[in-house]
Amino acid sequence: MSLKAFAAKIFAKYIHYKNQKWINSPVETQQKVFKALIEGAKNTQFGKDHNFEKIESFSDFAKQVPVRDYEELKPYIERVVKGEENILWPEKPAYFAKTSGTTSGAKYIPITKDSMPHHIEAARNAILNYIYETGNADFVDGKMIFLQGSPVLDEKNGIKLGRLSGIVAHYVPGYLQKNRLPSWETNKIEDWETKVDAIVEETLPENMTVISGIPSWVQMYFERIQQKTSKKVGDVFKNFNLFIYGGVNFEPYRAKFEALIGRKVDSIELFPASEGFFAYQDSQREKGMLLLLNSGIFYEFIKADDFNSEAAIRLTIKEVELHVNYVMIISTNAGLWSYNVGDTIQFTSLKPYRVIVSGRIKHFISAFGEHVIAKEVEQSMREAIQAFGAFINEFTVAPQINPENNELPYHEWFIEFEEKPSDMEGFAKKIDETLQQQNSYYFDLIQGKVLQQLKITSLDSGAFTNFMKSKGKLGGQNKIQRLANDRKIADALEEFIKR
Repeated sequence: MSLKAFAAKIFAKYIHYKNQKWINSPVETQQKVFKALIEGAKNTQFGKDHNFEKIESFSDFAKQVPVRDYEELKPYIERVVKGEENILWPEKPAYFAKTSGTTSGAKYIPITKDSMPHHIEAARNAILNYIYETGNADFVDGKMIFLQGSPVLDEKNGIKLGRLSGIVAHYVPGYLQKNRLPSWETNKIEDWETKVDAIVEETLPENMTVISGIPSWVQMYFERIQQKTSKKVGDVFKNFNLFIYGGVNFEPYRAKFEALIGRKVDSIELFPASEGFFAYQDSQREKGMLLLLNSGIFYEFIKADDFNSEAAIRLTIKEVELHVNYVMIISTNAGLWSYNVGDTIQFTSLKPYRVIVSGRIKHFISAFGEHVIAKEVEQSMREAIQAFGAFINEFTVAPQINPENNELPYHEWFIEFEEKPSDMEGFAKKIDETLQQQNSYYFDLIQGKVLQQLKITSLDSGAFTNFMKSKGKLGGQNKIQRLANDRKIADALEEFIKR
């Protein structure tokens, strides 16, 4: 064992025991965070507008501060973007993470000197936690690659702005700089396909041990390696044994990844966003990710089924239940207040608090009252893949409300297969039955002959890559929307249907 690996194990043990303090006192920890946030922002414009001086409890806070999404918080954010100080949080933000919103155009998410360290610490602790649990530390001696956006930052009224992954690239610890790839010059390449080719050239000669990124884009990187070398990724990188990912569910990609790599590797799931780093996988044995309760974020939860109701109740961490679909609401030391991130989560454990991402509150299918969510379609796809041995590159789902020939309506699954199942009809039936088992509303609609069994539409190879390219969203942090309640994506995919 190298000195570096030995030191990593010692540090991992220290961080593990340090984290037990807040893990074992979750309610008290969140109360401390809540009080610190209110005290920290009471003299800001937002704090004055919402009577922070008089807030003594969460009940007071809920009465004073309504739940808002980006569009509703935008009047305050626009003042920050213009360069005003002490609007949402003391002073100016250190950065804006610029994201592309579907309804608001470009979004500018503030990152402050108080919130930035938590992004870095959480990513570090996820790896250290893995080292502590497994005892595996040899990978620290190899090269690590993080597929991310360009680190080149613009500036707006004295505040630097860029993609979150590009901002984070400026904070890679010194002890990792020599191990980190791609190079700064390669990372700056904006065109994603050109960038991937450059990354392949840089990494092929190296001892790659850790690879990180959104699964769909890492898959493209793996495919390029295989095309260039005619070898499995695991044969090219013999010491590659850890994949770190976030942003989407890995399960639909797992079979294809293992085929590309040629063997299984350990993985760590992360739950980062421009608004905060919320959770990371803390166990290779238990389901879910550890919710970070001591990272400058105060959490609220609203049952997804009640979210649009006036009777919706805002819950704190001590009031949540297992396996209920919640909309996650956050208040942060970056100046977001009762902010709807848009993600829905479910708790898989309450000791400690672990979550899975179940979908997006705006991404669902309920054209017929079924309210199917991403978690359900991904689970159904995973079970069908396991049962029939197919490989897929990507998929999305949309309702077909007005089929031809007086047919019953159905859910249409657009799938780009790498390898089709031998029995496509059985594959579709397995997906449908698994979905019925998970969603009683969908079950009732199928059994009541309101809907017919789902139908699969096969897409050409490279369809989703070409679709994302046509939208200017190829690579980086961009992800395929897994399901929609309309046919905007479905209609755009028509030209890629396999004839």
